Amino acid sequence: MGCGINLQGLSKPFKWPVTVYYEDTDAGGVVYHSNYLKFFERARTEMLRSIGVSQQVLLEQSIGFVVRHMEIDFIQGARLDDSLQVITNIYELKRATLVFCQEIVNPDGKALCKALVKVACIDNQKMKPKAMPTFILTELTNSDC
Repeated sequence: MGCGINLQGLSKPFKWPVTVYYEDTDAGGVVYHSNYLKFFERARTEMLRSIGVSQQVLLEQSIGFVVRHMEIDFIQGARLDDSLQVITNIYELKRATLVFCQEIVNPDGKALCKALVKVACIDNQKMKPKAMPTFILTELTNSDC
């Protein structure tokens, strides 16, 4: 898996804090596996928001992003009350797709979970791929996320 790679010149790693709440855990106090996907999703959303991309505005224009493919590696469980950080890098950027490399790390920087996530830009009415608006491509390639 390509996670941990930062494509130089494309973006700096975007970091988003996550605290593990009771609702995120199973009966043993360990983060339930599907909740890592939620943590990754929130970090991608916040990364876009940090460069001025409002998903609500895009939805009003019938533009959406959908996960097309994901590879995930659960390395070590996180626990109730852990303070974690989701680190997000852009791994690949094309006209209609974006591949994110994401890691969830503990305060010592140890990776607990890694994912490679391919997201497609779509026309929400037609449910077909659509080129990303130019301003998003420009912001993603020129920003300091």
